[in-house]
Amino acid sequence: MTEQFDLAVESAEDPAERRDEVVSRVRDHAGKIARELALLQGGDYGKRTFETDGGEWTVKYEAGDLQFLLFEGRKAETYVVSTHQPPDPEDLADAMTDYDAFVAAFNRYVRSLDGVLDGVPADFPDVASTESVVAERDRILGRVRDVADRMAHQLARYEGGDYGSFSARVAGNRWELKWEDGGASYLRVGGEGGIYLLSQYQPPSAPDVRNLAEDVPAFVESFNDYVADLDASLDGVSL
Repeated sequence: MTEQFDLAVESAEDPAERRDEVVSRVRDHAGKIARELALLQGGDYGKRTFETDGGEWTVKYEAGDLQFLLFEGRKAETYVVSTHQPPDPEDLADAMTDYDAFVAAFNRYVRSLDGVLDGVPADFPDVASTESVVAERDRILGRVRDVADRMAHQLARYEGGDYGSFSARVAGNRWELKWEDGGASYLRVGGEGGIYLLSQYQPPSAPDVRNLAEDVPAFVESFNDYVADLDASLDGVSL
């Protein structure tokens, strides 16, 4: 049998170099489109599709840089530019016959925005200040914090340990004071999912403060009654 290994193998170097050259030029040119889209659409990433007679072109960008350029034509779906493998030369050649139409579609889109903001008012009413309501809310919550810390201190003295809680029912709601390291950790009204009158996070709304602050004295009275009962429990004990 005659060996058939003496046939010459054609080099793919030239078409590969030509393909890479085309892709590089498209990457630079379409990169300008990506940057313009990033300016228009805002944000760090996004994509947009443009229709032509030959198919659809999708530009995806991230941080203003082109991530991929996809052509979905009649014959094939071709990633003209991507972060993965380069396109097939024949598919690239087919896509490039429609590239000018893609650029024209993008330009039409940009021109369609001309004047879109004409007549939009840029003068707005003054913004009302929340300074006074915030100051009053903080003043009231400061008073609540002070009395809650004093209750927490007494509870820590009596119960010992690093943390604990005291609860009572006031005006039909369950009030719970949780203390930690001798101070108030939170004061919650309404059980799980209730309103935190005091917490280590954001303060309650002004309407919630208004609705609940008037019941704080009744909660303190419940605490005082609890302490009085503790005193009574030791009446008559002698050593």
